[in-house]
Amino acid sequence: MNRRTTALTAAVALAASLALTGCSSDGDKPELKVSGAFMPQPVMDMAGGFLTITNGSGAADKLTSVTSPISDDVTIHETKDQKMVEVKSFDIPANGELKLERGGNHIMFMELKTKPKQGDKVSIELHFEKSDPIKVDVPVEAANHNPQQH
Repeated sequence: MNRRTTALTAAVALAASLALTGCSSDGDKPELKVSGAFMPQPVMDMAGGFLTITNGSGAADKLTSVTSPISDDVTIHETKDQKMVEVKSFDIPANGELKLERGGNHIMFMELKTKPKQGDKVSIELHFEKSDPIKVDVPVEAANHNPQQH
């Protein structure tokens, strides 16, 4: 009887831990949405990219890289003391947002393979520490476009 109770208790404990693991992993997955994306029309062979990533969950994430067919050299930068500094990642806080905007944190596209014009769309893919990649078609706006000034 004792062996049977122990086996049953172990089975119930294992089933409960599997159920809890399944439930908590769904709750720990960030829910990311991208909005406001744009690229000012480049005037040289490099361009900036700007967008907002909103996290609607209680789990934080990180933007770790950006890729695009328009450039083999796409990096993420922060602006500190009016100087651009390449970074390895940007935090996306739980129930918060990451804003990439002119004069602040942004995406840099170096050595453009083609120069997109206003009205074009540039395909990018955002890569994260926890979340699946997100593909975004980024509209190309006028070189002086700045939604903060509107």
